[in-house]
Amino acid sequence: MSEKKTESFEELFGLLEETVAKLEQGGLPLEKSLALYEEGMRLAQRCQEMLDSAELRVRQLKESFAAYAVPEPDELDEQEPL
Repeated sequence: MSEKKTESFEELFGLLEETVAKLEQGGLPLEKSLALYEEGMRLAQRCQEMLDSAELRVRQLKESFAAYAVPEPDELDEQEPL
């Protein structure tokens, strides 16, 4: 039975940094470089997905709390009378 491991953004980003550093050092055989590049792209995609998800959550929270926001006194002056 395989256990699905949940990785944090920080863990994935750290692995991405390590992968990039290995590629930048150079001196690797072509196949190893390609494998590292492929792994780096996979890690970058996963990090981007996590950032997109976090951005969506922040946007949703801002929208839900905006309904409860108390207008600033300057904003009250700008509203048209009823």
